[in-house]
Amino acid sequence: MFNRSARRHAEYKSKAQFPRRHLAIAASTLIALGVSLVLLPGEDAQAKRTAIPLDLELTPISPIPEEDALVVEAQQEWLDIEVRSGDSLSAIFARAKLSPQDLHELLTTAKKTKALNTIKPGQKLSFQINDNGKLDAMSLRVDKLSSLVFERGVTGFNTTEVTETPEIRQRVASATITSSLYKAAQEAGVSQSIIMELANIFGGVLDFVYDVRKNDHFIVIYEELYLNGEHLGSGQILAALYHNQGQSFQAYRYINDEGDVDYFSEAGESMRKAFLRAPLDFTRISSKFDPKRLHPVFKTVRPHRGVDYAAARGTPVYAAGDGRVLEAGYSKANGNYVFIKHGEAYVTKYLHLHKRAVSKGERVKQRETIGWVGSTGYATGPHLHYEFLMNGVHRNPATIIDKLPPPKRVSGKDMPRFQQQISGMQLQLRTYAAQRNYSSEG
Repeated sequence: MFNRSARRHAEYKSKAQFPRRHLAIAASTLIALGVSLVLLPGEDAQAKRTAIPLDLELTPISPIPEEDALVVEAQQEWLDIEVRSGDSLSAIFARAKLSPQDLHELLTTAKKTKALNTIKPGQKLSFQINDNGKLDAMSLRVDKLSSLVFERGVTGFNTTEVTETPEIRQRVASATITSSLYKAAQEAGVSQSIIMELANIFGGVLDFVYDVRKNDHFIVIYEELYLNGEHLGSGQILAALYHNQGQSFQAYRYINDEGDVDYFSEAGESMRKAFLRAPLDFTRISSKFDPKRLHPVFKTVRPHRGVDYAAARGTPVYAAGDGRVLEAGYSKANGNYVFIKHGEAYVTKYLHLHKRAVSKGERVKQRETIGWVGSTGYATGPHLHYEFLMNGVHRNPATIIDKLPPPKRVSGKDMPRFQQQISGMQLQLRTYAAQRNYSSEG
């Protein structure tokens, strides 16, 4: 207590002994303080201010060290190399100045490298090579829409499949038949794949060998695929009309609620019948079904229990319907042959094949290639001999189709969905038919 009083007394004494200059400065300070009090806002104005907590801690912002600053690296460029005739993968790597070790590591650690074993002239390989001359990444253009990218990782190369989505444009083509469907379609600018698919779609109701007539006409609406302005090829047929001998057939692509795709008539009847009318495309009939035919080799009257289709050697032969291969072999008379059993009642036979594509016991689908036209066995030239048996009895393949059970239909509960899905195509077909003065009704 004594020490505190003595200290205060000493401070007071010190102040009392200030020189006059200090007293003048103090007086000036008091006057300035009084003026500032007069100018301060009142209590109402003070209340409107936002209070700032006195205990708020402000974190100072430190400057970013130079070593942590964002660095934008220049992207490595790709080196493109086109596969030449006779090229091997090792030769291409050498041309890219990459080591055999890089190639070995790629082939032993990456997935889907089988595609690299089947590279063809014209394909393109692209490489990213680092400053040390090592392979960082490689890309193989598999086709116009897909690529395989191999990128170096921690333990080897990782594989990524890259698929680009093409632009889909709708196209319509039409033609009048003067000699054949194939020639008319070609003159209309229709691709071969669309011609074949058109024949496939109508193959259950028309025999394009036997039924086609001069002045028949067709309209086909289909997709064309483009990528970056480049035409890639044809897509799906969306709708088609074929007018044959006073009767029109229409087909519409329909996707049901389970994702299954098929072609149906306006009435909802499947265009895909149980059997094709002809097991090959665009040929001519050289010999019809005839129980009293004169055999061309033996020159004797022998029943011809099938239909002969003259065609170039190597023309694909299709399974007329779904089934299982009953027999597949060779005999002196039949040459290379295939017999297919379809359910319990039907068998189809294909004789004089150049080669067989199936073996006994295999399951086959309608329009699956089972062999190729030839002239093996008792044959005077390349052709297919085709037979159709029902319950063990030979029937005329050209007429029996119309006597078989009807094809499947769109169910009643699915008809509203079907009609809604095809309505736009129906209108387009009718509009195009009217513009070209084609008949669209049978």
